[in-house]
Amino acid sequence: MNPFASARTLVSGRTALVGAAVLGALALVNYAAARRAERRHPPQGRFIEVDGVRLHYTDRGTGTPVVLVHGNAVTGDDYDTSGVAGRLLGNHRVIIFDRPGFGHSQRPHGRLWTAAEQAELLHRALGRLGVERPVVVGHSWGAIVALALAARHPADTAGLVLLSGYYFWTLRPDVLLVVPGAIPVLGDILRHTVSPWLGRLMMPLLKRGMFSPLPVPPRFRADYSDAMALRPSQIRATSMDGALMIPGALMNHGSYADLSMPVVIMAGAADKVVFARSARRLQARIPGSVLRIVEGAGHMVHYAVPGQVAEMVERLAQATPEALRPQPPLRRAVPEGSARAA
Repeated sequence: MNPFASARTLVSGRTALVGAAVLGALALVNYAAARRAERRHPPQGRFIEVDGVRLHYTDRGTGTPVVLVHGNAVTGDDYDTSGVAGRLLGNHRVIIFDRPGFGHSQRPHGRLWTAAEQAELLHRALGRLGVERPVVVGHSWGAIVALALAARHPADTAGLVLLSGYYFWTLRPDVLLVVPGAIPVLGDILRHTVSPWLGRLMMPLLKRGMFSPLPVPPRFRADYSDAMALRPSQIRATSMDGALMIPGALMNHGSYADLSMPVVIMAGAADKVVFARSARRLQARIPGSVLRIVEGAGHMVHYAVPGQVAEMVERLAQATPEALRPQPPLRRAVPEGSARAA
């Protein structure tokens, strides 16, 4: 027997054991951190089970229904933090879901959670809740879901307000960063071990990119929970949605010209996550749609001008002719808290 080969085998075996022990320890720490985050941020709404999926939602106010669909990396609470929900509650029944895998909603394995699949789930949930012909608002990835919902159930959709959405296929290098987390087995290992730690390092850059060129609002800093976002379950949802973003746009692409309900499209002129030209292309494809470009705002346009978002929802809910007429450009966005902020 070669003594050097035996030594190398022994060292390799010990290295593998040490590596497995380290990964196991990381998994236990991340599990404990996730449970602690959920205890500190308990659900504030209710739950409904649809097709074996337990969805967390809030249902507040009375009047014409409005459904708010959040984007990636955040939860339904984002519409409360931005101030959009509060502006609508005076006149509307406002329903906000945590999309599957986000916040306190489940995301069962064994299903490909495309935008269409999520749209169908939300449509069935709305039917169970007795919500008829809502105005649907979608931000970012939520805009893809809102479009899929309207395309498949036009008679059940009173109107759309689309914020900072990704509507046409483009090269997106950022997708490569999330694909490993969406791969079965590999993604499971990463999400429970190293991904939460890498996420903590990248979180400040992610937040700046979301709001740039405006600063991250103090209310977002206070309300947004990094610990909730970096739970293995939500990392899985974020990774899978990132990987399915391009397919989602491709699947919706053919339905744009057939949308007959009122549609308002809003985007930040300085959006670096999804360039505003995507919104301009969509407006050209949807007959009668209205485009609002917010100068000085980035991807989180609903934080820059929450009042303007609520105004567009109000116009669609009231079915006023002005909602379908060309609108002047919005004034330049300013940081939240300024005297000139919307």
